[in-house]
Amino acid sequence: MTARLVFGTRNPKKLEELRDLLADLPIELCDLSRYLHCPEIAETGTTFVENADLKAIGVARAIGEWVLAEDSGLVVPALGGRPGVDSAIYAGRHGDNAANNAKLLAEVQQLPPDQRSAYYVCVAVLAGPDGTVHARTEGRCHGVLIPELRGSGGFGYDPMFLIPEFHRTFGELSLRVKQALSHRARAIAQMRPTLRKLLAPAN
Repeated sequence: MTARLVFGTRNPKKLEELRDLLADLPIELCDLSRYLHCPEIAETGTTFVENADLKAIGVARAIGEWVLAEDSGLVVPALGGRPGVDSAIYAGRHGDNAANNAKLLAEVQQLPPDQRSAYYVCVAVLAGPDGTVHARTEGRCHGVLIPELRGSGGFGYDPMFLIPEFHRTFGELSLRVKQALSHRARAIAQMRPTLRKLLAPAN
């Protein structure tokens, strides 16, 4: 019997990325779109770890399934760590990528070029059906912010997040290359041994 793992999101792009990253594991992956009764979990934490815990534990207890949740965002040291945990609501409305990008672009344009370093961070948390946390992992991807938007791929701040080695933004890189570099891919890669042990043990 194939074990089911619920990804604590309703974002189809994140589910697609997770399915690609875990395609070789005999695990049924789905997101919250089929769990209409699952409430929205308030992200009241002040750190990525706190928010990822809230989502994983809250969703697991609500639906009684194995849940993998994550919290991620963009950290700009020269801006005091902003947008940070507020990355998705930086301009005031959740998920308004255009407004978030416009606000951050205006701030980046005020920074000297040597202070535009930034990194994406992702904290992933695996919770059992009773809400018990079984694993936490963290992945980071370092880059530089550019004062313009380039590329239409990815989501969030990807069009202004440049990977210097490739001279391309996350918005310009292919999904395959992005997944080899991304903060989420790195967090999930660290989670794989636990997923394999708990949900896909060898027969």
